[in-house]
Amino acid sequence: MTEAEKLTSRLRHQFGQAIADYAMIEDGDRIMVCLSGGKDSWTLLDLLRELQPRAPIRFELLAVHLDQKQPGYDARILPEYLKQRNIPFHVIEQDTYSVVQRLVPAGRTMCSLCSRLRRGALYDFAVNHGFTRIALGHHRDDIVETLFLNLFHQARLKAMPPKLRSDDGRNIVIRPLAYCSESDIAAYAAMRAFPIIPCDLCGSQETLQRKSIKAMLAEWERTSPGRIENILRSLTRVDASHLADSALYDFKSLRADAGERYPDAQGPATNRRS
Repeated sequence: MTEAEKLTSRLRHQFGQAIADYAMIEDGDRIMVCLSGGKDSWTLLDLLRELQPRAPIRFELLAVHLDQKQPGYDARILPEYLKQRNIPFHVIEQDTYSVVQRLVPAGRTMCSLCSRLRRGALYDFAVNHGFTRIALGHHRDDIVETLFLNLFHQARLKAMPPKLRSDDGRNIVIRPLAYCSESDIAAYAAMRAFPIIPCDLCGSQETLQRKSIKAMLAEWERTSPGRIENILRSLTRVDASHLADSALYDFKSLRADAGERYPDAQGPATNRRS
């Protein structure tokens, strides 16, 4: 196999495995694929479309893009590409740019507010149009980075689940790229020559905290290859009794069983001489 074939095969396998492990897609699902125009969402859409005719179940796909009306954004690129390939899509037009500019002080990172506004618009669209799944392009590295961001800055052991119900209970969100590395996705997007649309709303801002986590993980992976994969795997093998969350595990009710501890005697053995 060529390197391109190996890459495609690896991504398809990881993609399909994540979907199977978490029952992300069921027969008859209508899936809204959130398409930002970045490498991750393009890869997500492409792999879902490749899976669709081969899957043992039937499901629908619609690519949905949010036009946030930021200056310099070329609204023709994405629709033209999708039309050329006969990919069903819809563009939501909502001026979140003006809202973010008005509410976020100069020099502050806009990502948090922008993300909330974008998520609200997309989730509302999904509910109003009868979609049963919302597919997001978060990958393995996003999940691990979020784990450490929450650990270091929020004192919480929390990441991004591959599948979840939204807080208001209206949507089921899936992340089929959960097992895929960012480097593989970047290579695949370049190979497929997707028309990447950068986020210019805030100059592709990235918080200093996330940059620091990225650098830390990159160094770990350089010195100990496979560490990021092991961290992700640890999230699937949680032992609640070996953590410290009393809401998750009933530590207060733990009692020793004397019969199990000393099966051959009523008390501890002694070292008496015969």
